[in-house]
Amino acid sequence: MNKNYGPDPYENLANAIVAQAARDYLTALRKLKKNPRNKMAMSDAMDLERFFHSGWYGVLTGVDPDYLIQKLREKVAA
Repeated sequence: MNKNYGPDPYENLANAIVAQAARDYLTALRKLKKNPRNKMAMSDAMDLERFFHSGWYGVLTGVDPDYLIQKLREKVAA
């Protein structure tokens, strides 16, 4: 946090990008749970998993991608 200007806007943006990707992944997983043959949902999930393991994701956050993916899968399975 920057004492003079409040929260870092770049950190907020990075967090928002990761949070949206997580929401999108949850959506794809839920669609796959309802219909495992949903090709669009499978494609979306695979694209997001690639993002979570990308260098860009590593720049945005220090959250372990495998941990995040596991927790999101557990949320859908519950």
